[in-house]
Amino acid sequence: MRSERAVAELLSRTKLFGQLGPADQALVAREMRSASFQAGQTIFSRGDPGDEVYLVLEGRVRLSVVTAEGRTVSYRHASPGSIFGEIAALDGGMRTADAAALTSVVAMTLSQRSLNALIRSSPRFARAMIEYLCKRLRDTSEQVESIALHPLETRVARFLLSAIELNSGAQSHAKVTLNFGISQSELAFLIGGSRQKVNAALARLEAMGAIDRQSGKLVCDMSQLARIADREEA
Repeated sequence: MRSERAVAELLSRTKLFGQLGPADQALVAREMRSASFQAGQTIFSRGDPGDEVYLVLEGRVRLSVVTAEGRTVSYRHASPGSIFGEIAALDGGMRTADAAALTSVVAMTLSQRSLNALIRSSPRFARAMIEYLCKRLRDTSEQVESIALHPLETRVARFLLSAIELNSGAQSHAKVTLNFGISQSELAFLIGGSRQKVNAALARLEAMGAIDRQSGKLVCDMSQLARIADREEA
C-alpha cells in the first residue's frame, strides 16, 4: 500500500489536484482509500451509481461504451496518475461508461462526499475542476473530429505523440522510445479502426520512417510523427 505521502506526491502531479497546496493534498490523501483490481475485472459499468473518483497508481484502465450493435468503443485509457469516474461523482448521476482493468490495477478512491467538500471549501480547486472538465471535453471533441475527418495513420501518429507527451513530456524533434503497453486491438478501439487496419497504418508509418517497431517498443521520430499528425488529406 502506498503511503499517504506518496499518494499526496502523485496528487501534486495531476492536473486537477496539483492546483491544491501541499497541506490540502495531504488532506485529500488521508481521505482516499485503496482499491485493487485484477486484469479483466470490471470496475464499474455504465448506469451504475457513481459515488467515488479513482486515481490510478499502477496499471491501465479502459473507459468504453457498448454501441446498440454490441461493438465496444474505447475512448480513453487511465494510466498511473490519471483520474477517472469524476463525472458521476460530481453530478450525482449514473456512470456514463464502463471501466475495466486491462492489467492488474492499484488505485485510490475519493468519496463523492469528500470531493464535494473540497469544491465547497476551495475556490481554487473548484476552478481547477472546471478547467479539468473543459480539457476533457476538448479532448473528446478532438477525438471525434479525428475519427471523422483524418486517415488512420494520422490518428495513430496523433495518439503516439499524445502518449509520448503524457509519459515523458518529450516534445523535441529527437527520437523517443515509447514502451507500447497496449495491443493493436486496444489501439484500434481507441482510434476507431480495426486491428488489421491499425497494423497496416503502423506499417505505413514505419515505411515513412516515423516509427521503428522493436519487440513491444516503438522508436518514434518526433518530427516525422508531427508532420504526419498535422497533415490534412481529402
